[in-house]
Amino acid sequence: MGINLHSSIGRYYLASALFMLVLGLVFGVVAAFNYIIPGFSQEYLGFIQLRPMHVSCVMFFILMGACGCIYCGLQSAQPDTISKPLAYMQLVIWWIAIIAILFSYSQQQFGGREYWEFPPKYALIIAITWVLFLVNYFIAATKIKKWPVYIWMWMTGIIFFLFTFLENYLWEFPYFREHFLKDLTIQWKANGSLVGSWNQMIYGTAFFLMERISGERSTAKSNLAFALYFLGLFNLMFNWGHHIYTLPTESYIRYVSYIVSMTEWIFLLRIFYTFKSTVTTARKNYYYFPYRFLLASEVWIFFNMMLAIVMSIPAFNLYTHGTHVTVAHAMGTTIGINTMILIAACFEFFMPHNEEFAKGSKVLNVFYWMLQIGLLLFWLSLIIIGIQKGIWQMGAQTTSFSSMMQSLQAWFYVFVSTGIILMASLSSLAFILLHAFLTKKKYLHF
Repeated sequence: MGINLHSSIGRYYLASALFMLVLGLVFGVVAAFNYIIPGFSQEYLGFIQLRPMHVSCVMFFILMGACGCIYCGLQSAQPDTISKPLAYMQLVIWWIAIIAILFSYSQQQFGGREYWEFPPKYALIIAITWVLFLVNYFIAATKIKKWPVYIWMWMTGIIFFLFTFLENYLWEFPYFREHFLKDLTIQWKANGSLVGSWNQMIYGTAFFLMERISGERSTAKSNLAFALYFLGLFNLMFNWGHHIYTLPTESYIRYVSYIVSMTEWIFLLRIFYTFKSTVTTARKNYYYFPYRFLLASEVWIFFNMMLAIVMSIPAFNLYTHGTHVTVAHAMGTTIGINTMILIAACFEFFMPHNEEFAKGSKVLNVFYWMLQIGLLLFWLSLIIIGIQKGIWQMGAQTTSFSSMMQSLQAWFYVFVSTGIILMASLSSLAFILLHAFLTKKKYLHF
């Protein structure tokens, strides 16, 4: 069945997501310059404004990108069931919220918590968009028979995101805010589960793309696929415990969270088990960019799962918690996994499977490898900075904080330089995709 690319509401979400990605990259690089040039851009936008701008734009990129992929997926599985007026209303409200939030940051109007540092009143607008999304999802999904795994993953992600997003604002109530440990525990728990919720939506998209690329419908309905789904759901609900190792909570919470974190070895084993078949498939599909970005995401899953497992061991967590190692894990997951999958989806929905990939392969190859190499160096530099900072924090601290930071200056230069490479490569890919979005008039066959 074919649908006109320009008739798919999901593509407008993906285009909006790409715009937010470029904006987030610019804010991030400008903010990073403050590590090597203190007070950089202070006259216009200081670090205190740029950091939340960067974080919010990247989060909006992920969330709007997930919405776009889900709408495209639903439209392919069950055409003409999505309420377009509802979807357009959701998109317009999204943009109202984004503009209001970025303006508030520029005026140094904050008031929120980590990830959501904007004034809490804007959270209500985001919640409204998500309720509209949830309603629209069930309008379409309930008409699909025999749900493949990605339909379940999308549903789980949407519901849990709304739940954890609301949970994140429990601090607005005095009952929670006035008890420090309770407040902090809920905040760290909510943030951990929040990431798990959008991972369900993004990983569901990966299953959808693998089904499309391979043409094998049984992949998304296999026992292994559903086993991975339930393991992901289990981690979503309980893996947050490793965020609160440093809090004086009950011992059993630490033990349970440690065991849950260790179940991630199953993901690693699955990667090792399928590695041979992945290499064989890569030889056949390597030229096809949606597949290449999915393959890259699998490599980054391996790297980040190894880092996550090390960070989940309490003895190591004491050294890594709150350092740049945590940032490395967040960036590796956000860029290496989520962004790779979303870029793969954009290529699939904006540039159908045809010879144009081969014609533009030289240019795309350059940006693809710039992204992979730049991200690896970026990731490693953050880990090295984080380890040295963690050793300083847990040691005798014979040197001052400023001296310790000064000793890391060379690695901060690597961090900023590779950040520029990431901005250049990802922005270039985004512009290529946005150009395809604006000019393509072909049909994409689902």
